[in-house]
Amino acid sequence: MGLNLILLGPPGAGKGTQAKLLIDRYGIPQISTGDILRAAVKAGTSAGLRANEFMLQGSLVPDDLVIEIIKDRLHLPDSVKGFILDGFPRTVAQADALNSMLHSAGRVIDHVISINVDNDILLQRVIGRLTCKGCGRGYHKVFDIPAQAGVCDACGADLFQREDDKEETMRARLNTYQAQTAPLIGYYESKNLLRTINGLGSIQEINNSLIKVLEG
Repeated sequence: MGLNLILLGPPGAGKGTQAKLLIDRYGIPQISTGDILRAAVKAGTSAGLRANEFMLQGSLVPDDLVIEIIKDRLHLPDSVKGFILDGFPRTVAQADALNSMLHSAGRVIDHVISINVDNDILLQRVIGRLTCKGCGRGYHKVFDIPAQAGVCDACGADLFQREDDKEETMRARLNTYQAQTAPLIGYYESKNLLRTINGLGSIQEINNSLIKVLEG
């Protein structure tokens, strides 16, 4: 039996980190709209160029574009046993579209888990992020400092701050989340699918809370 899971939470809540641990445990893919969109931007596809205009402003990418990307991804063979949606749905309209998409394939969402973290902590986490230009490894100015400032430990390439991790963009992303994505909390509560966990603590502590929800 498959496990179809949605991770909710503001940018910087740790959804991506937790998703990777769940991949190892359950053998199902993380479907991250952020990763898919960034790959499209890097490849210079028409969808990527269109999406990039919104991402740089800290705005949500339009529903029709995101839904098309997700639909294509869910048809790939590795998602047959289940999936972890990270960063989708972001609006009630997207949630409705997802329900229709899954229903037509005879599938349902099993769990929706919301990871809660205060905005001040989110800002500290995100605006300190650094990314390697070479291998893509992530660092942090406070929590995961490279041995040599501005240089990747793994491959020696330069580190940079992604545009969507800068403070001004991050504040816009948080405002967008509160306005457009937070209503999903009520949406999934009304369907008795939502479970909320505390996003503070060590990565393992947060993961233990997730596993407890998924395995009872």
